[in-house]
Amino acid sequence: MWRFLCFAGLALTACISAFAAAGFSDRFVWIFGWSLNSDSEVQQIVQVLDTAGKNGFNGAVLSLGLDTLCKQPPEYFRRLEQVKAACARNRLEIIPSVFSVGYGGAVLSHDRNLAEGIPVRDAPFLVKGDKAEFVPDPNVKLVNGGFEDYQGNTAKGMAFHDEPGRVSYIDTSTAHSGKASLRFENFSAQAAGNARVMQEVRVRPWRCYRVSVWVKTENLRPAENFRILVLAGERDLAPRSFNVPPTSDWRKFSMIFNSMDNTAVRIYAGVWGGKSGRFWLDDWNLEEVGPLNVLRRPGTPVTVKSEDGSITYKERLDYAPLSDPNFSFWNIDREYPFLRILPNGRIRDGQRLRVSWYHPMVIYDSQVTVCMAEPALYEIFEHEARLLWQHLRPNRVILSMDEIRMGGTCGACAGRNMARLLADCITRQVQILRRYNPKMQIYIWSDMLDPHHNARPNYYLVQGDYTGVWEYIPKDLIIAVWGGAPRENSLRFFSERGFQTLVACYYDADNLDEVKGWLQLARRLSRVRGFMYTTWERKYQLLPDFGNLIKE
Repeated sequence: MWRFLCFAGLALTACISAFAAAGFSDRFVWIFGWSLNSDSEVQQIVQVLDTAGKNGFNGAVLSLGLDTLCKQPPEYFRRLEQVKAACARNRLEIIPSVFSVGYGGAVLSHDRNLAEGIPVRDAPFLVKGDKAEFVPDPNVKLVNGGFEDYQGNTAKGMAFHDEPGRVSYIDTSTAHSGKASLRFENFSAQAAGNARVMQEVRVRPWRCYRVSVWVKTENLRPAENFRILVLAGERDLAPRSFNVPPTSDWRKFSMIFNSMDNTAVRIYAGVWGGKSGRFWLDDWNLEEVGPLNVLRRPGTPVTVKSEDGSITYKERLDYAPLSDPNFSFWNIDREYPFLRILPNGRIRDGQRLRVSWYHPMVIYDSQVTVCMAEPALYEIFEHEARLLWQHLRPNRVILSMDEIRMGGTCGACAGRNMARLLADCITRQVQILRRYNPKMQIYIWSDMLDPHHNARPNYYLVQGDYTGVWEYIPKDLIIAVWGGAPRENSLRFFSERGFQTLVACYYDADNLDEVKGWLQLARRLSRVRGFMYTTWERKYQLLPDFGNLIKE
């Protein structure tokens, strides 16, 4: 009996091991970095699909603008048919990637006003004839931003700049304006390779500010580590990145931030983790700005009041609708609009007003998040889901609900439980898609559902806490756990709560060592359906080896 049980146990172990190693039902390739704007793009995509088909993959997850189908020209659909044919030829199921909130470009192409907004409250305006102009606070500024006032290699007025005379130097031979600039080099003299300057500035709560600096570089490496940083406590109020060339003459870099509920901020400019080269800073400037990129939707109202707040004026009766005719998420280094006063209203020349509005924020180089509480968002999802079914009839999709870095700040979502709001958004997306295919399998990126990743408090500019979102989402979602290094805690977290998982790994490494680590985890844990070769830089050279690895 014991020998029989032992044999049976060994057989069962062998079966489980064989399923884990060779029985992954999902063997996907992530198609990212193309938009079907040209025939050459189709050729590149087809090459990847052909390689996937020859190496054991059975699904192609397509990030090709499939949730902006109402915006696409006829040429797009002709090229999409070619991609469909290549998938069919290679026996690859098409799995559309749709409905991003964190990276809101698709939604914003329908309506830019759906961007999540941060409020500016009671900003002062002065009426001059038929217009009211914003009155900035002249006391909010950086001191000695031209670095003209110094002693030795120390610029006066700074909280610090790294290692004066070793990493940072006053340079009187190179300047954008005036007679001096602040030069940084010899980064290794600072333990972390940092080369920064910082000032602490008093600000007014819930106001919008623009900070700018002129930068010159010479063989700077890594140039992408240059940042302008605004901190309040430990919170980054403006997580931005800039495309700074390694070698360049003077260039101006600007960004905006909202002070939120803070009365003081620390403003940095420079490089973190520098390796080599050098750079110069000059004409570092801070200014309070008026209504740049005013958002207009129900959740982002504009209000105009008398200076003492006793009178609330009416739009279209007392003043014309406030909007920014030059609205641009990317170009904020420009004039902002004024408020037009209507001739038969109650507002008089010389009067002081208090004006409130909402503006969006760009995170890193291009990310703009949309509001999950605005009903118009779901109208867009509805009509795009209908077009998706019309053109592709998918049995599976993946929801692009990753890295939702804003929320809880506009009038539609302020004060909401962010975990429940996110879960409600996901649930509505699932319901919308399953109206067309009730049996549709729906995958979703893991990070916003994972307490070991981004489902947490104090996440970027979010006002609220995503903790607990996993309790409220549909239980048949398949969670795409993603990353370079293996995330055992994440896989185990979802497995223990009954969710099936997909491992989305590789992440543009030079080899598959980390993938092998993921594979070892998948063999030990239950509910892992398979793997997706995930590249963000169109690095598909290791696709054959990846395919062979997961089917060994």
